[in-house]
Amino acid sequence: MKRLFLILCLIAAPAFAVQPDEVLSDPALEARARTISKDLRCLVCRNENIDDSNAELARDLRLMVRERLVAGDSDEAVVRYVVDRYGEYVLLRPTTGGANWLLWAAGPLMLLGGLGMGLVYLRKRQAAPEQGSAALSDEEQARLNDILKE
Repeated sequence: MKRLFLILCLIAAPAFAVQPDEVLSDPALEARARTISKDLRCLVCRNENIDDSNAELARDLRLMVRERLVAGDSDEAVVRYVVDRYGEYVLLRPTTGGANWLLWAAGPLMLLGGLGMGLVYLRKRQAAPEQGSAALSDEEQARLNDILKE
């Protein structure tokens, strides 16, 4: 029974990440804050959004998002403010602009390069003369027969 309780607590841990004192009284602003928080990375937990993280830094980021929304900022302005402060790494879905285009394009470019190298290899292999297809001379055949008789 204790194990089941422990497993349920671990599974439900992210549900307790947003503390009741963080929740805004305006449901519309709270919904916007939740939407923004889902796209921001916890800098401590790495691949967890700040809404699901129990880290202290994630709490600070959630409070910052809510403060900016209460101050009247748009969703884009809030995200831009957080990115300006913490860098683009804070975004769970990085932009494709700037130097990031190389990261986005690296996978498909490597795939195309690998396919091209494979195609070149196959073409050269087809064009190469077949080895070992030459028949034995009469002298070599006689020698082979002598060896096999022994």
